[in-house]
Amino acid sequence: MSDFFEEELNAAKQKNMPLAARMAPQTLEEFAGQQDILDKGKMLRRLIEADKIRSAVFFGPPGVGKTALARLIAKNTKAVVRELNAAACGVGELKQIIEEAKFKQENNLSGAQKTLLILDEIHHFNKTQQDVLLPSVESGLITLIGLTTENPYFYINNALLSRFSVFEFKALDDDALDKIIKKAAKSENFKIKKEAKTFLITQANGDARRLLNALELAILTTPYEGGQKEITLDIAKECIQVRHLNYDKKGDNHYDIISAFIKSMRGSDPDAAVYWLAKMLNSGEDPRFIARRILICASEDVGLAEPTALVVAQAAFFSAQVLGMPEVRIPLSQAAIYVACAPKSNSAYLAIDAALDEVKNGPYRAVPDHLRNGAKNIGYKYAHDFPNHYVEQEYMPNPKKFLKLTTQGKEKVLKERQELLRKKK
Repeated sequence: MSDFFEEELNAAKQKNMPLAARMAPQTLEEFAGQQDILDKGKMLRRLIEADKIRSAVFFGPPGVGKTALARLIAKNTKAVVRELNAAACGVGELKQIIEEAKFKQENNLSGAQKTLLILDEIHHFNKTQQDVLLPSVESGLITLIGLTTENPYFYINNALLSRFSVFEFKALDDDALDKIIKKAAKSENFKIKKEAKTFLITQANGDARRLLNALELAILTTPYEGGQKEITLDIAKECIQVRHLNYDKKGDNHYDIISAFIKSMRGSDPDAAVYWLAKMLNSGEDPRFIARRILICASEDVGLAEPTALVVAQAAFFSAQVLGMPEVRIPLSQAAIYVACAPKSNSAYLAIDAALDEVKNGPYRAVPDHLRNGAKNIGYKYAHDFPNHYVEQEYMPNPKKFLKLTTQGKEKVLKERQELLRKKK
């Protein structure tokens, strides 16, 4: 009788769980996405199937299966499993788990030789907390699976990270999200219009949890027709009104997107530059931060090939200081497009870096007497007094060439003039 009531209780508990939790994969075959690390024959899959998992870090954006895979591993392992959230636990709890693991190992309780610790949001652990874990992970007493949305190479100390295998989880593609919808439709007995499914997949932005949360709202608010619910495009739009963007102004994704923005301008792709600009603006990025990056790119990557790019970037920066959204989007777009379309040269950037290196590591050079300030500059030749406003004289002892002009854009004119002057020596 007690077994019957326990089954009823578990069934009721399962029914009250969020759809995202109910749809969690129970086997590797049910797992959607991450084929590059979980396909048959891949190392991680072989370790899981053999119950030989080693300490690892799963990192990637939200809703891509990190926690689901960790719990699937926990479900199929013979180790004692403990699960903690790094944002809510302290050193005391860690030490208690370590002592329990030692006791179980020494006494071979329940046949468990190891303890599997699943640690969510591991990036919240400080150095002291990480150092507490290090000896147990190093000895193999504890197998640690750390979960994080941040780049572990920035947040986990090297000593601990060297004991981990690091697996990057990617945003789910359309096929993986489609597989999840089909599984949910079969489990919850609903139909979904093709256009509604396409809309939800697009708006989910690779996040299965967001997709399933929207589906759950749709299921709850859709009436039965002919014994089955059918989710339409209008219902889907009501349940997922604002597209989620993986963008944290202090996190790694923030730097990934600004990096893509800069590299798109440098690579002369105005469409990509405008897209990344739009993504930053839509996510609430400070327009001044964006404008500063355009300024840098205009000088570093366009430079002498089109000096006007710096002027346009300066104007956009001024606009960012005095205008707010949505108006500021226009001058920022103008500047980003101009920089992306302009001819490119990094000669000024390379020249100053070469000169700085010479100042730090090269021979000492004193200012020649004829270039010094005041009455001592006897012998100085005033360039404007000579043909073509040029005269040959020593401007630097032990001369060295730092500037290597290209033939890109307007820099070609500067290069030709320099070569003409040198021929007249």
